[in-house]
Amino acid sequence: MSGGLRAAWICALVAVCNAACWSILTYAFQAPDEPDHYAYVKQLAETASLPSNGLEQLSGEEELALEGLRYRDVRELPEDPAITSSPEARELHRDLRLAAQEHDTGSASAGVAQSEPPLYYAIEAIPYTLASGDSMLGRLQLMRLTSALLAGVTAMFVFLFAREALPGGPPRVWCAAGLAVALVPLLGFMSGAVNPDALLYAVSAAVFYFLARAFRRGFDRRGALTIGALVAVGLLTKLNFIGLVPGVFLGLVVLTVRAARARGRTAYRLLALALGVALSPVAAYAAVNALSDHPPFGIVSAAVQTLHGSVLSELNYIWQLYLPHIPGTVNDFPGISMLREVWFRGYVGLYGWFDTTFPGWVYTLALLPATAIAVLCARELLRERLALRRRAGELATYAAVAVGLLGLIGADSYHEFPMFDASYAQVRYLLPLLALFGAALALAVRGAGRRFGPVAGAALVVLFLAHDVFSQLLVVGRYYG
Repeated sequence: MSGGLRAAWICALVAVCNAACWSILTYAFQAPDEPDHYAYVKQLAETASLPSNGLEQLSGEEELALEGLRYRDVRELPEDPAITSSPEARELHRDLRLAAQEHDTGSASAGVAQSEPPLYYAIEAIPYTLASGDSMLGRLQLMRLTSALLAGVTAMFVFLFAREALPGGPPRVWCAAGLAVALVPLLGFMSGAVNPDALLYAVSAAVFYFLARAFRRGFDRRGALTIGALVAVGLLTKLNFIGLVPGVFLGLVVLTVRAARARGRTAYRLLALALGVALSPVAAYAAVNALSDHPPFGIVSAAVQTLHGSVLSELNYIWQLYLPHIPGTVNDFPGISMLREVWFRGYVGLYGWFDTTFPGWVYTLALLPATAIAVLCARELLRERLALRRRAGELATYAAVAVGLLGLIGADSYHEFPMFDASYAQVRYLLPLLALFGAALALAVRGAGRRFGPVAGAALVVLFLAHDVFSQLLVVGRYYG
């Protein structure tokens, strides 16, 4: 095994262990939408059919578990801890064992999860079925551990992407990026829960890697099939992946134009192959909906049909969701710095149902290392500006992928505005861009120079480890303190 591949596996192992710890520490169903995602898996595993509505009518077994866990009392109420007494725990486990014996076949309702594609839930149906003789909480934990394995895939591809996108070493740069991402608390938290985001992060990181590989080593039939297949998997994983698709397709076009200079029309066959594989699940989905007299693209079609407001007002809203308000335009978020108060604070620490937070001074203190990382990254980008110009097509692809996802999140939030100010302004929705985050961290280590680079890399990993440990302690104190 080569040194680079060994380092990638180490990053994957760290990420899996981290997410497994989060899966144990996070109180049952106190992760975003976890009851709905569990209900989807239960319906699929028990009946081999998909949920048919988005109501909150969960199965009797799941409702019993939520009541016994005091789910609705604990959710979003930091002053209410989880059940901690032995008698309460024994009573809950006894009730759940009895409920399991009744073989509840699930419910056709899966809340907000109902509109999602089925791939992640089909994967989770495997541990659900294997633990069918256990209580519901035992099944939930095994399902969480399955998600934790996906965190390892994410970290591995982040490392590999950094190696492809930033060739020439030194290897410690890629290792620092891979290990830092493996220790990102939000990755561990989300991948330690039952949520399709875990698979979405892994697929997205793989897409970035194979795009970088194609830009560096050339676009061939294997690359076209792989990228197309990954896009298909992403579309079958979660609707959010739609935001990445335009950027990926732009990358395929750029790669095709480059390949055509040497291979002629054969390159365009590669493009057709990649697009055909990528869009095959979309075509099948539209055909099934058309035959059943439903909107061709399901909830996406419904969302487009119910858009409100002008295009300019929507673009203005999306701009302000991430960047400062432009003078002369309507201020949709008066008195709020969205970048700092929503996105930065959300990254530093918002866990559970976004009700578990650090003291205010922690978010202010976190600005210091964040600024240092940004300065070092900018320094390296400035130093390598000539090389960046030669890679304009590749960089435009990555930028388009990021802008597409940001635009989708903003458009979804605008769809519910002004009833909700920024309902989808959640950092977890940005984690499909973890590969770019890892590359930025690698650039920061490079920016420290040859002399201080090893120190900067070690300090970066220690910083992320400390952030992760204190975040886990925060969660422990929230639910069990």
